[in-house]
Amino acid sequence: MTAELIHRLHFAFTVTFHYLFPQLTMGLGLLIVVLKTVALRRGNPAWDRAAHFWGRIFGINFVFGVVTGIPMEFEFGTNWAQFSRVSGGVIGQPLAMEGVFSFFLESAFLGLFLYGGSKLSKRMHWFSAVMVWLGSWISGFFIIVTDAWMQHPVAYNVVNGHYEVTSFWGLLLNPWALLQYMHNMTGAVVTGSFVVAAVGAFYLLEGRNQEFGKIFLKVGVVAGLIASIVIIFPTGDLHGKYVAKHQPVAMAAMEGLFHTEKGAPIVLIGQPNPETGRIDNPIVIGNVLSFLIYGTTGAEVQGLDQFPRDQWPGAQPLLYYAYHIMAGLGTWFLLLMFVSAFLLWRGKLYSARWVQWAVLLSFPLPYIANTAGWMTAELGRQPWLIYGLMRTSEGFSHMVSAGNGLFTLLGFMGLYALLGLLFTVLVYREISHGLGAATTTEPVHTAGM
Repeated sequence: MTAELIHRLHFAFTVTFHYLFPQLTMGLGLLIVVLKTVALRRGNPAWDRAAHFWGRIFGINFVFGVVTGIPMEFEFGTNWAQFSRVSGGVIGQPLAMEGVFSFFLESAFLGLFLYGGSKLSKRMHWFSAVMVWLGSWISGFFIIVTDAWMQHPVAYNVVNGHYEVTSFWGLLLNPWALLQYMHNMTGAVVTGSFVVAAVGAFYLLEGRNQEFGKIFLKVGVVAGLIASIVIIFPTGDLHGKYVAKHQPVAMAAMEGLFHTEKGAPIVLIGQPNPETGRIDNPIVIGNVLSFLIYGTTGAEVQGLDQFPRDQWPGAQPLLYYAYHIMAGLGTWFLLLMFVSAFLLWRGKLYSARWVQWAVLLSFPLPYIANTAGWMTAELGRQPWLIYGLMRTSEGFSHMVSAGNGLFTLLGFMGLYALLGLLFTVLVYREISHGLGAATTTEPVHTAGM
């Protein structure tokens, strides 16, 4: 393997493992605010204890997210020194802001939320939950801004071979960043909703923590249904149209469209074959791709044949499968949450064990879908590191050999395996310990409002 491939695998492994944690904290942050708001308005201690329970899960995820995220900052200097040298004047600013909101705002209020329940008023404790949520989402925004500039560079100038920001607001308001952020945050809510609903289903199936199980399942299903709709329309739809406009070669590769067509079909199932330039064993629906992109069934959609081969995403089949896995799982999320919400509305969800099993077994799927979504975005940008400005082959650290890169990659894999095991044990202990009987719950707060 070449040094470039090793460095790409190194960063891909690090970011994929790291993103298992913040996608849950960003989703849980919103759901904890929902639980705290209901507890505050109704004076219901059970909902307050539910929020505390998920606050502890949030805290574990936050710690592991920070630990696994810090190495990525260093990898910009070690594995991608050429990229950092020319673009540090741009990406350094949003990354620094992300650190401020993650390490100071989010962590400070998380401490107040976890340990200030008996000392803060109810409103101040609710406020700390809101700030934890905002901290996690603002932190995520600056990460998206960084990635969006690599996908769609704006508000920059070139000075002595280096990229510099000409407008910080222009960088923050990059249309690509806004669309990607809405889609990404909705994906995080899907993950949080499925995890909360799955733990609720687990308690109901186990026959313990029944009242909390019903709260978790109800909140998870309602939030999951809303997020599963929004992630398709409007966020996914708008982001897809923007990709088609500014990265048409990526869209063609995602859809497996090798040839330009009017009334282009959408491929439901099939294997892309770059050698023959076609989809093997396809099941397609005619005109749908043209309609989704341009709003009319007869519109022409550019295929891969319109672009030089050296501008095709290098791992086109992997990109195609990642995109279809994400889209297919999104359809499953909507179907499962729609059925669950219908049964909840009819008062039958808490006795429908087959649906509870489906919800429980589906909790890993949003992690897979979100990972596939990141792969779609990053593989689609290839062969560019900064789209249209710098190729990936120009950005890695030539001084770090393939052997050295492989050595540290194996070390990261071993260390992260231990971290993953420790994380699993800690979260399992929290879930297996449960919350006790809701009827014996005492209010957490003693301070006045």
